[in-house]
Amino acid sequence: MLPSLIANNLPTLARIGADPGDSDDVRLKKSALVLASLLFIPISGLWGLLYLAFNGGAAGPIALSYAGLTCISLAVFALTRRYSLLMFSQLFLMLILPVLVMLALGGFVRSSGVVLWALLSPVGALLFDTPRRAMYWLAAYLGLLALSVFFEFRPLVLFRLSPAMVMLFFPLNVGAVSTITIVLLAYFVAQKDELLVLLHNEQVKSENLLLNILPREIAAILKNESRTIADHYTEVSVLFADMVGFTPLSACLEPVQVVELLNEAFSFFDSLLDKYGVEKIRTIGDSYMAASGMPRRRKDHAQALVCMALEMRDFTAAHTFANGRRVNFRIGINSGPVVAGVIGKRKFVYDVWGDAVNVASRMESHGVGGEVQITRPTYELIKDEFVCEPRGSLYVKGKGKMEVWLVRCAKA
Repeated sequence: MLPSLIANNLPTLARIGADPGDSDDVRLKKSALVLASLLFIPISGLWGLLYLAFNGGAAGPIALSYAGLTCISLAVFALTRRYSLLMFSQLFLMLILPVLVMLALGGFVRSSGVVLWALLSPVGALLFDTPRRAMYWLAAYLGLLALSVFFEFRPLVLFRLSPAMVMLFFPLNVGAVSTITIVLLAYFVAQKDELLVLLHNEQVKSENLLLNILPREIAAILKNESRTIADHYTEVSVLFADMVGFTPLSACLEPVQVVELLNEAFSFFDSLLDKYGVEKIRTIGDSYMAASGMPRRRKDHAQALVCMALEMRDFTAAHTFANGRRVNFRIGINSGPVVAGVIGKRKFVYDVWGDAVNVASRMESHGVGGEVQITRPTYELIKDEFVCEPRGSLYVKGKGKMEVWLVRCAKA
C-alpha cells in the first residue's frame, strides 16, 4: 500500500520543500534527496520485517525506525524548507542506523556486513552536499567499518541469526547497497546531462541575443576580456537612412501600424547585412545606421555599403507596406576614419564617432527621398564601379560647401 502510494505521487513528492528561487543545481539536489529518502522507506521496512521474522532481536525495530524518522524529517522539510537540516538528518541516519543494526546482531560477519549500508552516507554527501564534506562522512564511515570488525570479536549481544540467514543476508546487503548506489548515481548523471543540455541551449540563446546587439568580434572580447573596447579605423564607410515624411505619417497611423511598418522596412535592411558583410550600428526612431569596414577591416567597404544602399532604395521604392502605404528613404553615405567602441554597462551599445559619421548623417538629412547621396571620399572609392550623378555642392554645417553625388546604379 505505502510503496504504491509513494510511487503514484513521486513527481509531487519530489517537489517537497522546493523554492521558486532555487537554482537548477539546488533544485536537482533537493528532489534527488527527497526521492532517495522515499526509496529507503520501503527498503528499511522490508529489512526490518525480515529481521523480525528471523529472530533478529533489536535489529528489526532499528531498521523499521528509519521509515518513521524519515517521514518526520520530510515533514519538517516541507514545513521549514531547510534543506541542510534534511540533508544532515538523512546522512546521519544512513550512517548510524546500519551500525546500530550491526551492534544488535553481534559484529560485521554476524550481521552479514549490514554496516555496508552506511556507505550510502558519504555517497549521498557527494551527491547532495559538496565533495569536501563528503570526505568527512567517508572518514566517519571507514571508522565505523573498522569498529564493526572490532565488535565481531567483542560482540555486545549474543549471536541471533543462523549461519544460513547470515549467508542469505550477505548478498542481499551487498547487492542492495550496490544497486542503490548505481541508481542514485545514474539518476544524478541523467539529470545533470539534462541540465547541461538546458544550460547549453540557454547559452546559445544568450550568445545569439548578444550577437543581435554586438558584432561577433566585439561580443567575444566582451565575454573573455575585462577592458575598455575602443578601436580606431582609418577606412570605414557609414550609412544613414531616414524615412521621408515619417512624423506626419506616424500622426495618422495607430501605434501598432507605425511599428509594423518600421519593422517591415528595417527587417529587410537587416537581411542585407550578412549578404554584404555590413555591420548594423543602431536604429533610432525611423533612422537606420550601418557601417562597413569595421570591426572587420576591408578594402571594398564603400562598394559593399553602396550595394546595400541601392538595394534598400529599390526595395522601398517598389514595395507596398501595410495598409497599402508607399514610403521611401533618404540615404546618405560618407567614408573616412572613425572611432568605435562599447558604451555603458547596462543596455550597452556598440557605437561609432568621428567627423566621417557626422558628415554621413548630413548626407542623409540634406539628401533626396528615394536617392543615395554620397560625399567625395566615397565617390573616389566607388566611381569606377558605379554610375554617379553630380548634384553640385551643399552647405554642410561645420564643413562649409561639399561636393555630393547621387548613386544611380552599378556599372554594367
